[in-house]
Amino acid sequence: MTTETAPQEITTLVGREVYTKNGVFVGEVEDLRLDLDVQQVTGLALHQLNAELFDDEVNSSRGVIVPYRWVQAVGDVIIINDVVERLHDGEESGETEVAA
Repeated sequence: MTTETAPQEITTLVGREVYTKNGVFVGEVEDLRLDLDVQQVTGLALHQLNAELFDDEVNSSRGVIVPYRWVQAVGDVIIINDVVERLHDGEESGETEVAA
């Protein structure tokens, strides 16, 4: 088994930066949400958020939780779908979008 396919400790995700697939910084992983019944990561708790993507109310809180299903790639950084960007753009144009 090569190191590329070897299972990794989930704690290695903590501290990694999270970017959208378009290269926009979202935040940094502070913690993980786990479903212990199925032994699966279900979310990434982010802090040190990008102030341009999140309003003051979110930035003054401890952070946000991004569903793990949004994750597209994990390496030196974590790449997620551009859903966060689309939500931000929808607010500016007066549109409302619901994240699935």
